[in-house]
Amino acid sequence: MFIALPLSAEARDAVASLVASLPVPDGRPVRWVRFDGLHLTIRFLGPTPTDRLAAVDAAVAAVAAGEAPFGVSIRGAGAFPNLRRPRAVWLRVDEGTAELSRLSRETNAALAAAGWAPDDRPYRPHLTLARSDGVRAGPATAAALIAAAAAFDVRFTADRLVLFESLTGGGPARYEPIVEHRLAGAPLRPTAAGT
Repeated sequence: MFIALPLSAEARDAVASLVASLPVPDGRPVRWVRFDGLHLTIRFLGPTPTDRLAAVDAAVAAVAAGEAPFGVSIRGAGAFPNLRRPRAVWLRVDEGTAELSRLSRETNAALAAAGWAPDDRPYRPHLTLARSDGVRAGPATAAALIAAAAAFDVRFTADRLVLFESLTGGGPARYEPIVEHRLAGAPLRPTAAGT
């Protein structure tokens, strides 16, 4: 499970079009994510027992209630850890980084208060598009994405925090929303735990 801000439908479509425009490199392709589930991760949780969902829901609700919707722009691309041997290919968050970083800190604090271990890794807002661990086409794909994304600029309003479950098997992971809370608003739907 993880907590994230989903992209708007228009932003998802723009990203999918950008990727569709890339040349197909030689060799085994990178593993693209499913574009219907594009999101900006705020906090990864991993497997979460059902009896802890209410505590996650409460933490997400508290954080969402304290944050107003904000603008995000996605411009440029890159790869982790580097372009020669990329493990992940991503688009850069250009605007909204301060708000995303604050949401990450507040979410970590709310989860720590509910008994989760803090995540001490630095938060680096980005939109993961593909995994390329050891794939020969990884560097060429990353270079093509960086070139294509030089003129890319998509904007959307981040307006909700979502707890997602990651469903694997049969291709790229699918992300099922468990609970959604509007930023500075009321729940959109209840958790699986019924709260």
